Amino acid sequence: MEKRFIGQLEVSPIGMGCMGFSHGYGQIPNRTYSIEAIRKAYEFGCTFFDTAETYGRELYWEGHNEEILGEAVEPFRNEIVLATKLHIHDEEVTEDMNLYDLIKGHLLKSLKRLRTEYVDLYYLHRITELVPVEDVASVMGKLIDESLIKGWGLSQVDVDTLDKAHKITPVTAVQNLYNILERDCEDKIFPYCLENNIGVVPFSPIASGFLSGKITTQTEFEKTDDVRNFVPQLSKENIAGNQPILDILNKFAKIKNATLAQISLAWMLKKYPNVVPIPGSKNQERIIENLGAWNVELTDEEFNDLQRALDQCEIHGHRGIVETQHQTFSNNWRKS
Repeated sequence: MEKRFIGQLEVSPIGMGCMGFSHGYGQIPNRTYSIEAIRKAYEFGCTFFDTAETYGRELYWEGHNEEILGEAVEPFRNEIVLATKLHIHDEEVTEDMNLYDLIKGHLLKSLKRLRTEYVDLYYLHRITELVPVEDVASVMGKLIDESLIKGWGLSQVDVDTLDKAHKITPVTAVQNLYNILERDCEDKIFPYCLENNIGVVPFSPIASGFLSGKITTQTEFEKTDDVRNFVPQLSKENIAGNQPILDILNKFAKIKNATLAQISLAWMLKKYPNVVPIPGSKNQERIIENLGAWNVELTDEEFNDLQRALDQCEIHGHRGIVETQHQTFSNNWRKS
């Protein structure tokens, strides 16, 4: 396993998205199991863990996921890179607000829940139409100067928004949707990030489980707090339509003695040196399987063959990378 860099932050080539222990995939495991899963990931070699202050608010409370992750990593906190995300609520944005105080207040609560004195990577979870991104960038610069955060990032943004922010305070990472079925980032985000030493941290790199090959048209997702009910590629017609992609992955999985999910992750690791995917799962075995993809190395010939085959496939379903506070995918289940 060769380490990678997100800006100046050294991390394992694959990180761990921890959302599923609080939200997004139906019923969550018990706290002991979740903590054990995070610690097993660390023992396997994972040094990059991702959460957000909002994870858990649908069924539990804001900060639920940060609390679990904070307890899990406390014994080895200084040996890992810890990322969390800021969510600015609409009602907090008033005429007399002090944005620095507002953001720092959120951060201090996250630090307490995470049992740490600093966060390595602090994202703005979603751009809010009520606050210019340049103003947020300016505050992030102050928090870096105070050593409360080491770097900062944006999530689900286009290159124009990224550029506006980066010009104020250099951005460390962009956490956007990116996988074999969602490749919008390849047009402008990756070129910009490569040029400016910005890491790209794909969430849902296995397309909410579709690229594992374990989801079929017969799969029934949980009715409560399961984002997969709203993922475009997971409608029954799109699952069927995207089957040729799974057939291709299966061919390469057999060649490499790997799983389909591992091939999906190995594909993006081979494609970009600044990419560090953070697959999320609430299943311990699946977590270790995903991390094991860093041991699956595609040769140049294999990668080129895989890429050509994928490029010939029509992709069914599209979510896109641009989301904001008021136009966000999460509104689907919050309304439901």
